Amino acid sequence: MVDVEKEYPQYDVIAVGAHPDDVEIACGGTLAKLSDLGYSVAIIDLTDGEPTPHSPGPDIRLAEAMAAAKVLGVQKRITLDLPNRRLFDSFEARVLLAKEFRKHRPKVVLGFGDRTPMASPDHWQAMQITDAAVFYSRLTKWDEYFDGLPVHTVSRHLYYKIAFEPINKLDAAGSFVHDITDTLERKIESVRCYQTQFPPAKDYIYDRVRGAAIYLGATAGYGAGELFYTTRAVATPDMMQLLFPSEKS
Repeated sequence: MVDVEKEYPQYDVIAVGAHPDDVEIACGGTLAKLSDLGYSVAIIDLTDGEPTPHSPGPDIRLAEAMAAAKVLGVQKRITLDLPNRRLFDSFEARVLLAKEFRKHRPKVVLGFGDRTPMASPDHWQAMQITDAAVFYSRLTKWDEYFDGLPVHTVSRHLYYKIAFEPINKLDAAGSFVHDITDTLERKIESVRCYQTQFPPAKDYIYDRVRGAAIYLGATAGYGAGELFYTTRAVATPDMMQLLFPSEKS
């Protein structure tokens, strides 16, 4: 059995995207905020996002992705060898991602929570792959598929939505808005790192990302926010601490 505690660093939170830039657009402010609070954060991109119309190749896209991760304070970025534009929920893809969860032992996984009509179908496939990998990560009596990696149970799995998409409610157990007032500009800066994806003709994208964050923040009384959906109901042993977290001494 692999000694993962010696071989691989553990991360409190791992955010999973289909392509480099998905996570930044969806929840980059949250990753920056968590990093500032001292939590260890990683990103897993299922594909390298190539080919795309304006990118000269994978090396440039990878450099953009690493620059964006640095802006957000993300400690680790992993790119899996799955095909862009041909990403499908398969047994092999599920196992590949579950291996990363077993290695890095996240407490929380963030991933796609919905289809993105008129955008890449890879996003929906990524959601299904992530759902399955969270489950596969904890399954016993399946060692032959996991290279001797011990099982790991992900404690919480949350869904995000891409900021460009209509803000319609998901059919989920619960939801909450995470305050990113202090990290909104870093979120925007991380998206700007993807110059091959958002050339000057697409500068309107930044206004859309900022506008979505300001709107979502306003719904919860914050300057800016990101919305997450929970796979289980939101619960607390202390209602007052939930309602007034800043007043707890």
